[in-house]
Amino acid sequence: MNVEKKVVVITGGTSGIGLHTARLLTEKGYCVYELSRKENGTDAAIHIQADVTDEEQVRRAIQQIAAREKHIDIVINNAGFGISGAIEYTDTEEAKRQFDVNFFGMVRVNRAVLPIMHRQGYGRIINMSSVAAPIAIPFQAYYSASKAAVRTYSMALYSEVKPYGIEVCAIMPGDIATGFTAARRKNPDGDKEYGGRISRSVAVMEHDEQTGITAETAGKYVAEKAIQPRVPVLCTLGGKYKLFVFLTRLLPTKALVELVGKIYAS
Repeated sequence: MNVEKKVVVITGGTSGIGLHTARLLTEKGYCVYELSRKENGTDAAIHIQADVTDEEQVRRAIQQIAAREKHIDIVINNAGFGISGAIEYTDTEEAKRQFDVNFFGMVRVNRAVLPIMHRQGYGRIINMSSVAAPIAIPFQAYYSASKAAVRTYSMALYSEVKPYGIEVCAIMPGDIATGFTAARRKNPDGDKEYGGRISRSVAVMEHDEQTGITAETAGKYVAEKAIQPRVPVLCTLGGKYKLFVFLTRLLPTKALVELVGKIYAS
């Protein structure tokens, strides 16, 4: 199949990592569709308005692309957002919203596209997880949990669909300098009761993110993983983060939790 005819679908492609990934793949000659709840898209991809929390909108969007292009080669589940705050003071509905976008949004897209890939006998699914999956971050527990769910789901899906020519990869980025930081829903409730530790933790997170890997670099990495000949089930984005993830396999759990606590919960 010629590169010009390969079709990519990416969610959350109007900003940050998604935008740069979409732009790079379009520049390489791929036919890129971008799904977003926003009314308007960008010049980086063909825009279809679809909220990943709405199963019917997702289904219609995927069917529209399949009807037009006759195949879907690559799906990149990039849509997501973050919340922060103490577990004790986080409303359950807000925690459910975190999972509805970060985890179930991916689930909805994949459920819509897997029958197409199954019939084709090939395809690749890239799910965006996070280094916060194996390294749970205090005061960012629900974000970490949602990304851990993406990671675990991806490993299971990999084994289920591998015999049918479908590849699955979960990418775990570290700190990336994007608009994700400003968009985080910060809940300061309980900061006094927690001795100011919530606000200090968020400040450390935001500093690390805004001084982290650029969105352009991250987008290039994701684009490369999307189109390289073979891809592993788990990939860590960023050299020092690969070391951190490696340490999670070596350190006793208590030592790891206490180390992360000193950084983000002191």
